Amino acid sequence: MVISTQFRSFVILLTWFVSSLFLLQPAQALEVTAFKQAVAEAASSDEDIAAFYRSSGYDSLWTGASARERKRRAVFLKALSQAGIHGLPASRYDVEGLKAQMKAARTQRELGRVEVALSKTFLMYARDLQTGVLIPAKVDRAIKRQVPYRDRKSYLVNFSKSSPGGFFKALAPKTTEYSALLKEKLRMERLIAKGGWGAQVSAKSLKPGESGQPVVALRNRLIAMKFLRRTNSQVYDNAMQSAVQKFQAAHGMDADGVAGVDTIKEINKSVETRLQSVIVAMERERWVNQDRGKRHILVNIPDFTAKVIDDGKVTFETRSVVGANKSDRPTPEFSDVMEHMVINPSWYVPRSIIAKEYLPKLQRNPNAHRYMEITDNRGRRVDRSRVNFAAYNSRNFPFAMRQPPSQRNALGLVKFMFPNVHNIYLHDTPAKNLFGREVRAFSHGCIRLADPFDFAYTLLAAQSDDPKDTFQSILATGRETKVDLVDPVPVHLIYRTAFTTAKGKTEFRRDIYGRDAKIWDALNRAGVALRAVQG
Repeated sequence: MVISTQFRSFVILLTWFVSSLFLLQPAQALEVTAFKQAVAEAASSDEDIAAFYRSSGYDSLWTGASARERKRRAVFLKALSQAGIHGLPASRYDVEGLKAQMKAARTQRELGRVEVALSKTFLMYARDLQTGVLIPAKVDRAIKRQVPYRDRKSYLVNFSKSSPGGFFKALAPKTTEYSALLKEKLRMERLIAKGGWGAQVSAKSLKPGESGQPVVALRNRLIAMKFLRRTNSQVYDNAMQSAVQKFQAAHGMDADGVAGVDTIKEINKSVETRLQSVIVAMERERWVNQDRGKRHILVNIPDFTAKVIDDGKVTFETRSVVGANKSDRPTPEFSDVMEHMVINPSWYVPRSIIAKEYLPKLQRNPNAHRYMEITDNRGRRVDRSRVNFAAYNSRNFPFAMRQPPSQRNALGLVKFMFPNVHNIYLHDTPAKNLFGREVRAFSHGCIRLADPFDFAYTLLAAQSDDPKDTFQSILATGRETKVDLVDPVPVHLIYRTAFTTAKGKTEFRRDIYGRDAKIWDALNRAGVALRAVQG
């Protein structure tokens, strides 16, 4: 076969080109190729990281020799070394391991692997600090909160365009509450280093007029907790009684000034125990790291309160009753938007309550609860005398039950609706006596309000010149009436056993559902540890 001179020249040129790529390529170019190949390989197991490096042509973010990349490394490693300040699991980020890996890198391939290791740790730390270490529902299924996670790739993209220090500073929640909790955490860590609040009170209870060693121990702890001015008195006098009242008020207890069993139990809790509550509250604050609304409603379940917040200030507050700590009754945690209220509401009994509470009574006595209407699937009233209730069970009971509007209605005279899959709302109640209890966990999950009319007036004030008259005129009709809120209001059902007041004081509440204990255990397993800080 005769090969043309032109084709022979093409083959020679192609051979030279291939040789120039694989044999004559400069050492520096080979190093760049080795680095990028290592980055691509190491990033392949994480799609977000892989996508970021693909978009940047596999250029370095951390490991280059430029002043900008050196600063990124320095600021990042410093942030990791201070992770414990925010109550984060410092061991999870293994800052010393990263430093050792960086120091040991000798080749471009090793440097490529370090590059990706830094990015992986960066993403973990950034998300932990901004939106929390834990996935709420995995800790307790009653925590229905939708955490506002950011796109993982966006962290890398935004960081590459930002000042390193400014980026990390912006991650943690910017709320007054988070800042106050962080300050309290650091104060308690210094207190632990100094030995805490001293000896516990050995007595089961104490009352005014008593004296002796237990009273002295009580006095000393109240002084250490800043509820009592320094004194040498060994008697449970008026000053100590006033201090006990202040302690009780700051811990959600009846402030009678008597150190009963429950009060002594709370006084004897250690700084370490209180610090755990603060760290848990910080984690919870990260779970809601988003705009909560210029006006919003805040229900703190273990505080038994419902508040209206306007521009960061409490403009209305009332006591509440929340779900009982039984089976499926505890009030869940989530956020939604209140759209309307219903004045003179009917109560449509949930299927779960019909099955567990009403059907057994109807089986014993068909005339039980005569004030309740029983209706078929077309809404027609059912003649009880014609129904054999014994023939039904919780699965096949075909009827609905409704309590018409009245003073005796289980929902009282008004309910506030933020439609949600959990069937939870705020409402009035005829059982006013429960609001006098210290622990108010009695409902089936919904939140009962002590002052529902005033709550309604506060909401209607945004759309009515005379909200009280607007509400009362509708109430007087006795008819079930839906009133839309012109501006829907975000509602946040939260659970905080540690929170701060407007004056910056930290208060504590009892963990009525045991949720915070679960969260602390999960944080501890993740690597969060209590610290004692000299200062």
